[in-house]
Amino acid sequence: MNLNSIHNVYFIGIGGIGMSAIAIYFKSNGKHVAGYDKTPSEITNNLQKMAIKIHFEDTVNLIDTVFKDPKNTIVVYTPAVPKNHVELNYFIANNFTVLKRSEVLGEITKNTNCLAVAGTHGKTTTSTILGHILKEANTNATSFLGGISENYNSNIILGGNEVSVVEADEFDRSFLKLSPDIACITSMDADHLDVYGEQLELEKSFQEFASKVSGKLFVRKGLPIKGQTYGIEENADYNAYNIRIENGAYIFDVKTPVEIFENIKIYLPGKHNVLNAVAALAMANHFGISIEVIAKALLNFKGVKRRFTYKINTEDLVLIDDYAHHPIEIDAVVDSVKEMYPEKKVLGVFQPHLYSRTRDFASDFAKSLSRFDELILLDIYPARELPIEGISSAWLLKKISCKKKQLSSTENLIANVLKSKAQIIVVIGAGDIGLQVENIKKSLIVEN
Repeated sequence: MNLNSIHNVYFIGIGGIGMSAIAIYFKSNGKHVAGYDKTPSEITNNLQKMAIKIHFEDTVNLIDTVFKDPKNTIVVYTPAVPKNHVELNYFIANNFTVLKRSEVLGEITKNTNCLAVAGTHGKTTTSTILGHILKEANTNATSFLGGISENYNSNIILGGNEVSVVEADEFDRSFLKLSPDIACITSMDADHLDVYGEQLELEKSFQEFASKVSGKLFVRKGLPIKGQTYGIEENADYNAYNIRIENGAYIFDVKTPVEIFENIKIYLPGKHNVLNAVAALAMANHFGISIEVIAKALLNFKGVKRRFTYKINTEDLVLIDDYAHHPIEIDAVVDSVKEMYPEKKVLGVFQPHLYSRTRDFASDFAKSLSRFDELILLDIYPARELPIEGISSAWLLKKISCKKKQLSSTENLIANVLKSKAQIIVVIGAGDIGLQVENIKKSLIVEN
């Protein structure tokens, strides 16, 4: 498929974080772009400001005539769209070129020098750090991100078509559509078992991804895949050590295969983010960027929205928003909070994401969530799933040993948060919990 010969690109599910980045990319390359999404959002509002026409009713009548020409139009859809979607079935029935988001991203990266970041955790932050480094180094790179970069207020960093940075998503085996030249694997913990069935199948998929890398592969030290290793305070090819915290920043030294560089600083909380920074550093350094330039970029990296984002940060009250939705991610958040605020009470507000994930990791969720001093648990966010009998937040709550714990509806959430005396409040989850954070923030400011 020659993307240059295509004039029109229509998106079904255009408001998704990955879909919208590709929509912006095509728009910036002079394509005629439009699409459908289920509900308006900040992302769709921003797309509309770019003169991308979007509607929110699933009907063929609202599709502009220009997009009904199969010779000059490709259709991109997300796997989250149901199979009975009227518009999707119209395009399929009329022999349009209909592609998943991952297939289009694979086509875009095929003719670029592709730097891909894979892993069950850490890939959004790592790929965003990497994209920022390449931007600061003035490379001709465009980065497709799985979150909103605080530096650019966008999920895409535009910069040219010679180099691409992509978040290589293991869900639905999407990353196997990519053609990576340089890649890293941050982690391979069990997840997406609704797709893979068991962890062994997930690991096989990562092995297959590794085999597709034409150049250098970097792997987190300890993973069962061959490649150049990176880690913190261990015998890795790229190793961060002498780690300390000063004035809200992590400072560390790095040993590479050829040099030692001291006093690298990054304003991100948690040792897991030092690890993410080292992964991005290793990839950028192998690409040809000096450690001096990388260190300067890390110093002004502001993070990713909903990745340990401070919404309130005062001496008496802290409100943190984070995307964590897997027990290992929750542990990373708790570790960071307890490291930074060892003497203060912490309230966790968690919305489980997917019935299957809640079922598959119930014991691990219970252990992670029990580490909070107080816990408010919302109903499970179903996303693409139907309910599973017997699996509910009430069922999960019984397994949690945290002494001060409660269920809450979305409607009663703010009232329940305000009852707490905790000085640190952490709101976590990958569903629509993020939409509640601003309301929680406003209520806390009024109350305090």
